Amino acid sequence: MRNKKRYNQRHRGPKVRANEYIRAKEVRLIDETGKQIGVVPLEEAIQTAKERNLDLVQVTDKVDPPVCKIVEYGKYLYQLQKKEKEKKTTKSTEIKGLRLRFNISPHDLETRANQAEKFLKKGNLVKIEMLLRGREKGLGQFAREKINNFVQTLNEKIPIKIESSLKRTPNKFIMIVSRDQKQEGKSKENT
Repeated sequence: MRNKKRYNQRHRGPKVRANEYIRAKEVRLIDETGKQIGVVPLEEAIQTAKERNLDLVQVTDKVDPPVCKIVEYGKYLYQLQKKEKEKKTTKSTEIKGLRLRFNISPHDLETRANQAEKFLKKGNLVKIEMLLRGREKGLGQFAREKINNFVQTLNEKIPIKIESSLKRTPNKFIMIVSRDQKQEGKSKENT
């Protein structure tokens, strides 16, 4: 029983004061059309709302006197819940990783480019890594050329923008790329 009570408290929805539950003596009143009426006593604002068969809803209490609006309470709650849902569904960009080997074959390089293209089309960033082991660490220039070939192949498939240039750590190279929207727009205009 105790858990059920806690669940209901967390998922009740936004707390909105309306009508007699507003705790101010005066309110800044806005009517249903969005026109500001001004600062009026709470009783007068509630009476005005009742005359129009609507509710007086406290929009914000961050100012003194609090701002109240004459609206239909159910519709106002629905709009708040809709805004809340939209905030939750906004997608953040992820960083997807691709690992290249020092001795990667041209066909495998092409396969990884196709994979990176899918990630970029979804709006994600792509982190390209090449791990170096043993003697490979001494052949850094060859590794750079491999990564540059990969980036060039990828750029032919989809326009890319380099977010983080090629950096070397003691045992790997790292580069981050994203989809270049500006170049895509230019290529569409030219065709």
